[in-house]
Amino acid sequence: MSGRRIISAAAVSLCVLSSSACGTTVGPSATASQSAVPAAPSSAAPAAQSPAAQQSTAPEPSSPATSQGVQTAGEESVTEVFNPTNFTDPATIDNPWLPFVAGTQWTFEGSANVDGKRIKRRVVNTTTDLTKVINGTRAVMNYELDYDSGELVEAELAFFVQDDDGTIWHLGQYPEEYEDGKFVESKTWLAGFEDAKAGITMLADPRLATPSYSEGWGPKVGWTDRARVFEVGSKTCVQAGCYTGVLVVDEFNRDEPDAHQLKYYASGVGGVRVGWAGTNEEEQETLELVKVVHLDPDALAKVRVAALALEAHGYVTSKDIYGKTEPAQQR
Repeated sequence: MSGRRIISAAAVSLCVLSSSACGTTVGPSATASQSAVPAAPSSAAPAAQSPAAQQSTAPEPSSPATSQGVQTAGEESVTEVFNPTNFTDPATIDNPWLPFVAGTQWTFEGSANVDGKRIKRRVVNTTTDLTKVINGTRAVMNYELDYDSGELVEAELAFFVQDDDGTIWHLGQYPEEYEDGKFVESKTWLAGFEDAKAGITMLADPRLATPSYSEGWGPKVGWTDRARVFEVGSKTCVQAGCYTGVLVVDEFNRDEPDAHQLKYYASGVGGVRVGWAGTNEEEQETLELVKVVHLDPDALAKVRVAALALEAHGYVTSKDIYGKTEPAQQR
């Protein structure tokens, strides 16, 4: 469950269109909530909700392999240049394609291939009110819980900053994987440790025909994902509503040719869908936004407690990396 899973967005008010015709304006699909709180990793996983419909009323993009030519090596760099002087207020992330606002929680549902079976998948991601200094830059902490067939299989802390130009950067993550409710392993990578480097999560001004970019570089754990702008101005419908002017980003790894994950973003909302393309894409994960809410102070406090508990475990399981970072702070 790599960084190609990071699809979360923050928006409380959604401007959506009718799911029947992508053309009739209706009200938001979700309003401010006072109770939607994810369970902490140590608690029992909730029962799986019904998965969202897997087919959109809008067509999926054509395969990246045929729709867009591969950029030449001369136009790309293996890693990105992270300039720490270009971050006046790094923990304020308001890029319209992926705004991270403290207290916003969004839920995605869908399915994926796991061990030869098609299983239901649910992802609950919350932007916390915590920040943490990673490699000298104060980052927003996101807290994500992933469920397969109703069972919690991964909990993750991920760290993001926005530069003065509006580009969102990924500084790393602390993920924990579980089997039968028990901790299995953590493939931690953080910029500044073990040759890991920050990567780009969202461009300030995504445009077609631009070179692909690194989404982060964590060679010790095999994190080498890249992305390129695949489509602009698309339409897609999900359970939360229908969206126009959608940005589609193609994510891939050079070590896995012809395996692509397609992520759909709506301006002012963030991620709304995940699809796939390519003959070698094994997991074939599909997810769609089903709900976005804004937590009240009590609910947000519970998420904070859960995130800090996960962080505390990180100091135990990842002493050489996470254990060398400063404790997270509440904003």
